[in-house]
Amino acid sequence: MPISLLSFRHLPKVMDIEQRAYPWPWTEGMFVDSLRNGHLCYCIHDHDTLLGYIILFVAAGESHVLNVCVDPDQQGRGLGRRLLEHGLAAAKDLGAEAAFLEVRVSNEAAIRLYERNGFLRVGRRKQYYPAGDTREDALVYRRDLGVVGSGSK
Repeated sequence: MPISLLSFRHLPKVMDIEQRAYPWPWTEGMFVDSLRNGHLCYCIHDHDTLLGYIILFVAAGESHVLNVCVDPDQQGRGLGRRLLEHGLAAAKDLGAEAAFLEVRVSNEAAIRLYERNGFLRVGRRKQYYPAGDTREDALVYRRDLGVVGSGSK
């Protein structure tokens, strides 16, 4: 399944996936801002069907993974790992030496994905994410981009 640049034409499907995948999804405006601001935005697809996407940005020798999402009906097939590897390789090509991300403490599947792919927990942000009437902590992860794809399988 090919990975290509995400574009504005993909937004309806992206929003459908985002809303089905997360209780507190990104808004369409957040995706528009990422596309307009030149963030690294990629999608994976099977023929004409968009299956997932990743959004990252690179600045000052670092990359920040902002959003990785796979259609809930397609999860468990290694698509998130492929998107992550592709995005990190692109960030490295742009000079990033390390990648950072935040993940909800409750998102066990994402935590497994990141840890299996070489990310190490480096911190915790208290009450970082909205969670209805409350807030949820985020775990902060870092990965050295010296060797992309070196995470344990």
